[in-house]
Amino acid sequence: MAVEHAIIAGAGIAGLSAALSFAKAGIPSDIYEKAPHLTEVGAGLQIAPNASHILSTLGVLADLESVWNEPERIDLLSGIRLKRLASVPVGPYARNRWGAPYGVLHRATLQKALLAAVLREPACRLHLDTMIDPVASAPAAGDGRPQLVVGADGVWSRMRAVVPSCPIPAFSGNIAWRFTIPGADAPSFLDLSAVSAFLGPDAHIVAYPLTEIGGFNVVAITAGNSPGETWDASAGDVRLDLLLRRFSGWHADIRKMLEAANEPRFWPLYQASDGHWHNGVDTVLIGDAAHAMMPFAAQGAAMAIEDAFELARFAGGAMPLPAALEAFEAKRKPRIDRARKQAAFNRFAYHASGPVRIARDVVLSMRSPQSLSDSFDWLYGYRAA
Repeated sequence: MAVEHAIIAGAGIAGLSAALSFAKAGIPSDIYEKAPHLTEVGAGLQIAPNASHILSTLGVLADLESVWNEPERIDLLSGIRLKRLASVPVGPYARNRWGAPYGVLHRATLQKALLAAVLREPACRLHLDTMIDPVASAPAAGDGRPQLVVGADGVWSRMRAVVPSCPIPAFSGNIAWRFTIPGADAPSFLDLSAVSAFLGPDAHIVAYPLTEIGGFNVVAITAGNSPGETWDASAGDVRLDLLLRRFSGWHADIRKMLEAANEPRFWPLYQASDGHWHNGVDTVLIGDAAHAMMPFAAQGAAMAIEDAFELARFAGGAMPLPAALEAFEAKRKPRIDRARKQAAFNRFAYHASGPVRIARDVVLSMRSPQSLSDSFDWLYGYRAA
C-alpha cells in the first residue's frame, strides 16, 4: 500500500531532498522546520557524482552548475613538504567515468537551490518556526492509507525518541576548523583547479575554491574538545593557540595561513552508533539522524541525498509501509557501513605519523591517477534506485 502523504522533520539538505524525492514519486509532503529562517551553517561542500546524479533527476543540478566550481582533480599533498603525493582526476573525467559531475560550492548555495525547487513544487509545503512532536503518532491520510513521518533533523535528532534501539550520537574526539580566504590573499600553494588535501601527523587540511566568494574554503581537522551541541562555535585566542600547536611540525607556509585566518569557526565532529532507523510502523530516520559519520570521505551530504531518494522509491511502491521501511534500511545500511569504513581508513591514512606516514607517502606516490579512480567506482558510480 503506497504512502499517501509524508511529514518531514527538518528542512536541511536531507529534508528538502526528501520532499523533492517524494514529489517525484507522487507523494505530497509537509516539511516542518523549527528555525524561523533557513540558514546553512558552514561554508564549503563537495558534491560527488553519486549525489549530483540525484540532484539532476530532482531538477536542481542546473541551478548549481551555473555557480559552482568543477575542480580538475583531487590532490593529496604532504602537509610537511607541500609535495603532491597523488591525484584523482575529476572535472570532465568524472562526467565521463561516473556519468555525473563533481562540484564544490557553498553549502548555502545547495540549500537555496533545494529550497527554490521545493517552493516551486505544488506537492511540497514548507512550515518554518514549527516543531513536530516526536511522540505523536502519524495519523492516517483521508482515505485510510498510511502517512509516513521522516526524521531528517540531524545528528541531535528529536525524532529518534520514537525509534527503539536507535543510533546514539557521540563526540568523535575530533573538531573541524573552518575559515575562508579571499582570492587576493590566498597563498600560492592553494590551487584554483583542485581540491587540495594536505596530510600530516594527527591532522589534515582540505582547501578548495568557492566561486560564490571568489576565494577558498579551508577546513582543518584535528583532535580537540567538544564545546557541546553546536555547528558554529567561536574559536577564541586559547583555542587558536591549541590549533597552532597541533600543526607545529607542518610546513611554515601552512602555519602562516592558519595564523592569518580571519575569524575562524569550529565545530565538534559527532558520529552516530549503529542502531535501528525506523520504528516498524510509520517513522524513519535519514541522513545524520540515522548515520552521522566522520567527514573523511566527504560523503555526509551525499549519503543524506541518497537516503532521501531511495526512501521515496520504497515508500511509493506496493509494499505495506512497515515492510517498505524495513526494506529501505536493509538496502541502505550496507552502503552506509562501507562509507563509514572508507572514512575510517582515510582518517588513519590522512593522520598517520612516523614510519606509517613515510610508508603512506611512498605507496601514494606509486599509484597512478587511473588506479586511484578505480577505487572510487563503488562510491561515485552508485546509482540510487
